Amino acid sequence: MNGEMILVTLIIIGLIGRSNVIATAASLLLILKLTSLEHYFPAVERRGLELGLLFLTMAVLVPFANGNIRWRDVTPLFNTPYGWMALCGGALATYINGSGLGMLQTEPQMIIGLVIGSIFGIIFLRGIPVGPLMAAGITAMFVKLSELLFR
Repeated sequence: MNGEMILVTLIIIGLIGRSNVIATAASLLLILKLTSLEHYFPAVERRGLELGLLFLTMAVLVPFANGNIRWRDVTPLFNTPYGWMALCGGALATYINGSGLGMLQTEPQMIIGLVIGSIFGIIFLRGIPVGPLMAAGITAMFVKLSELLFR
């Protein structure tokens, strides 16, 4: 299957699975490919993740920037068990996401399984699609665990 058909398949899967991010990303890449602008692919591949994470981080930090959350709201976080759980959860999530990024860089074809799995999760588990990076991280952890168990 050629690249265009894979992108169209991802667009359809993204629409069915209510993952606008996947559908939009595949659509934009298809537009670049069909308009002979694929010379931008290396730049997108090299810097796209950084830009995406930049905008995601900016979105999360907006409540600090507009003053809705102040230091006095943050400091009690360190005095509660839930606050410490949030810190640990954030640290663990970044580690898992890093593993997922490594897996996607070495095996980009895994994205199809991740997207289809996300659709199953949406339909059967009533989940919410949060992105392929976390799904890849969890998959990478499953791979590491299976290698340890079945080596």
